[in-house]
Amino acid sequence: MGHNIGHDHNGAGHHHHIDPTHVTRALVWGIALNMAFVVVELTAGLWQRSMGLVSDAGHNLSDVVSLLLALLAVKLSQAARNDRYTYGYRKSTILVSLVNACILIAAVGVIVWESIGRLMEPQPVDGGVMTWVAGVGIAVNAFTAWLFAKDSKDDLNIKGAYLHMVADTLVSLGVLVSGIVISYTGWYVADPIIALTVAAVIFASTWSVLRASLRLTLDGVPHGMDIDRVRRAITSVEGVAAMHHLHVWALSTTETAVTVHVVTNPSADAAAVKYRIKRALAEIGAGHVTVETEVEGETCCDDLCDSRKE
Repeated sequence: MGHNIGHDHNGAGHHHHIDPTHVTRALVWGIALNMAFVVVELTAGLWQRSMGLVSDAGHNLSDVVSLLLALLAVKLSQAARNDRYTYGYRKSTILVSLVNACILIAAVGVIVWESIGRLMEPQPVDGGVMTWVAGVGIAVNAFTAWLFAKDSKDDLNIKGAYLHMVADTLVSLGVLVSGIVISYTGWYVADPIIALTVAAVIFASTWSVLRASLRLTLDGVPHGMDIDRVRRAITSVEGVAAMHHLHVWALSTTETAVTVHVVTNPSADAAAVKYRIKRALAEIGAGHVTVETEVEGETCCDDLCDSRKE
């Protein structure tokens, strides 16, 4: 006897809604500011033949692409579900995270290749120009990060954008430092060294995003969701004798789904058991829950549920 409890589509029961209008406005501002800065930084980098500026411009261009994809994902996640996509397009936020991580990994490869060439053959650059451009970058990235700060607490996708902007602020600070070093010492090798440092920072921050995105794409248990805690939450509910066929996966970067079969005690009220399970799972961040109840001694449809895969 299968039953679906009512679905809470808000994700974790203790999470707040993000304001789509505010998020959209923040993303549009972030895209416009970063695109303008990319033009300025790339122009200055090519003019001065600075690998540090060019590499950071490339990184910031990938940020623009990332913000555009994040904006697209926000819009798609709000689209209504239909007969072809019964969950709607909420998983687009996960796909965007994966694409963004791949873009950044590719950017790191280009930066490293070019920087190694500059290490072997250092090129003279104007440290003063680097310093001024990097100063503008600090202002742009810090302001953009501030735009995302509020919503970063409630949406993993926006949190990724926020952390990206914070990291970019630190990267621009590194370029500024190299500009000062070159201005006072003429040590031009500082430029590619900073570029390699930028690449290391990008790779370190991107690797965890890539792993998390791949996990969610493969319907793995979302980071921060402890499956043992899910089991304890279900089995601790009054009336539950046993459980099996537990599956936990992400519907989007903010919503977690759970399906489970529970065996109830003969005297238990199945409807009450399902309600209590829903409440228990909502408290730990799973808001879209489907429960199938069985009584002790009832044969489960193991062949249909494909228990060999569990």
